Amino acid sequence: MVFFSVKPLFSILLFSLSLLLILSFLSSSSSPFSLYRTSSDSAIGEGDIWSVRRLVEWRPCKWWLQGHLTALPLETNGYIRVDCYGGLNQMRRDFCDGVGIARLLNATLVMPKFEVASYWNETSGFADVFDVDYFIQQMNGFVKVVKELPPEIASKEPVAVDCSKRKGHFDYVESVLPSLLKHKYISFTPAMSQRRDRYPLYAKAALCQACYKGLRLTRSLEMKASELLQVIPKPFLSLHLRFEPDMVAYSQCEYPGLSPASIKAIEAAPQGDRKPWTGELARIWRRRGKCPLTPNETALILQALSIPPNTNIYLAAGDGLMEVEGLTATYANIFTKSSLLSNEDFAAMHGNTKAALDYYVSINSDSYIATYFGNMDKMVAAMRAFKGLYRTLFLSRRAFAELTFQGLREKELIQALWKVHRDDFAMGRGSALPECFCEFKL
Repeated sequence: MVFFSVKPLFSILLFSLSLLLILSFLSSSSSPFSLYRTSSDSAIGEGDIWSVRRLVEWRPCKWWLQGHLTALPLETNGYIRVDCYGGLNQMRRDFCDGVGIARLLNATLVMPKFEVASYWNETSGFADVFDVDYFIQQMNGFVKVVKELPPEIASKEPVAVDCSKRKGHFDYVESVLPSLLKHKYISFTPAMSQRRDRYPLYAKAALCQACYKGLRLTRSLEMKASELLQVIPKPFLSLHLRFEPDMVAYSQCEYPGLSPASIKAIEAAPQGDRKPWTGELARIWRRRGKCPLTPNETALILQALSIPPNTNIYLAAGDGLMEVEGLTATYANIFTKSSLLSNEDFAAMHGNTKAALDYYVSINSDSYIATYFGNMDKMVAAMRAFKGLYRTLFLSRRAFAELTFQGLREKELIQALWKVHRDDFAMGRGSALPECFCEFKL
């Protein structure tokens, strides 16, 4: 007869149970996002994306808010005019870069030149959109700004300086400053992809102050924007949806199943030599996140984020938005500038005014979602962070393409889209420009 000791068996059993509990705990805590799980951690849960607890916030950096404490030099090296091209938010970005460069070179800034005619077929300038006196007041201590040039320079045209390859601190000091010192009045357009991280803090502070505190709409335009904001049913989501003919044509993406009207509009849009990719190249391009989301795809992702179908949505979009039925079939409470403003008001507005209204409504909306990551989206997200409004999210074109290429459908796709955007929202990805905002862990 064999006898077993109860005590060793009990000890082994207790050890095994403890080990299982530890492994279970570790597996459930392996993701940093386990910290913010809520009832809405599943796309079928009761909450929506905004109920996810954020782990990170972006707030204005201290060196920016104290940037005026660095004294300006007594003597200026000359005058700079920033020449801006494109849509309103692209011109705003270029001007902000120009402000930083002017401070970097110890120059006095004159009012910028907005070259909008080729883009919007109009002639509106900086003073038609932004409050000039307010800008000068807000920039006091950050950079010198004048409305008018001194008499000895006012009769001259500025000497144009090519800055297309100037992107960093020393590029401007070594290549642009000599022209400024020689001619005393120059103009330039800042290059894209500026290396602002290499600027001294006082120059970065001037840029940030201009972008997020100095640029206020004119009084008449702000009143019109405020009236528009007031008539939108509350609460509401501002959705920046980009699926206009020129946008799709420029993207080089294929979209099977579009309506004949959409196909005709895309073919009529200027494309230059940018023809759509085909075959394997088209699949690679789409998986890299290069293709704008259709209204139907946008509606699907909003459903994955548990955004209720009865949500009031202000559609911040350009003229000629295509396939909008793909959105309105699910989300019927859609409001636009043209539906809320009188016919006379809307007909009298030019492109910059319309873009300014969309911007104003979006930075003051209860929540903001963008289907792209363009100039307006970056500015809106940063301004919302500046104002302490964090219900901001960029839909991931790349994730949507990757998940659909993997063959995910229906519930699996919905849950995967939820997880991707849940993590993005919690970490505040893309919610502010890093040049002016610092990360705060919550």
